[in-house]
Amino acid sequence: MTVTMNRNGVPGKYGAGNHVLEVRDLRVHYATPLGDVIAVNGVSLDLYEGETLGLVGESGCGKSTLAMSILRLVQPPGRIVSGQVRILGTDLVKLKDAELRQVRWDQIALIPQGAMNSLNPVMRVKDQIAEAIETHQGKRSPAELKERILRLLSMVGLPGRIYNMYPHELSGGMKQRVCIAMSIALTPSVIIADEPTSALDVVVQRVVAQTLLDVKRTLGVSMILIGHDMGLMAQLVDRIAVMYAGNIVEIAPVKDIFAEPLHPYTKLLLASIPSVKERKPLVVTEGLTHDLRRPPPGCIFQLRCPFVMDICREVVPPLRELRPNHYAACHLY
Repeated sequence: MTVTMNRNGVPGKYGAGNHVLEVRDLRVHYATPLGDVIAVNGVSLDLYEGETLGLVGESGCGKSTLAMSILRLVQPPGRIVSGQVRILGTDLVKLKDAELRQVRWDQIALIPQGAMNSLNPVMRVKDQIAEAIETHQGKRSPAELKERILRLLSMVGLPGRIYNMYPHELSGGMKQRVCIAMSIALTPSVIIADEPTSALDVVVQRVVAQTLLDVKRTLGVSMILIGHDMGLMAQLVDRIAVMYAGNIVEIAPVKDIFAEPLHPYTKLLLASIPSVKERKPLVVTEGLTHDLRRPPPGCIFQLRCPFVMDICREVVPPLRELRPNHYAACHLY
């Protein structure tokens, strides 16, 4: 399908009307004694039906904070300052806590970054999955519950013996796949996977990545995949959104990002990927990130950009369509 701008002017893969998640001008700050740290600075994006959107950027750019704010899981001193997060038309920012608990797991679920820290060490796998199901859908007969949990484990490639195990008895990859099974227990419309392979070795990364692909194909869910590994993104996602210092600076179909990146920051990210075909010097980005409490006027990347111009220091570049279906916030074009 053709990528278009939807009625709100936000770039997306499909036409207006097929989106399941809408984020509008979302701003998240962390309070400090010296002023608020701006972690997410007016982010707007759409996630479309059946799509996997990759969210990439260096550590500290706001990727995980964006994910937590979509789920309303930002903890003090963090807070959502303004914005909207609509899933299937419901604005999560406006929901009361009791209403929000019903939406989580049922409509939107999280695959956390640290599986070991997310699983209860004193509960068996079966009890943790059962608790999520029965909290939302009421008590089930033991036989029905067991059959459902075993089916979920099978969907993520785990043997039935995992059913009675504790988290400490599982490998890192197994724990991560248990978290994936828990996230799909209620068949949500949207799954946010926060660096699901970051703590795993490359062999297990491939297994977990394949599990995510299988889940997407089987259930038809929409997914936001957060990570650093551009190679993994190339295999798993439909579009990539590049984030820098709390801002989306480029968003495009994955093939276009790799073939012809437009934003200088995206080019530097891709240049940092080692090549197996040729030896090349390590590309080092000059300069330092600005003080996140006091962003400079103009472009957010100006202090590190090798192509900075006078206009970059004065005018904030809007996210514009610079090539067909390819959006970037840069004055170079």
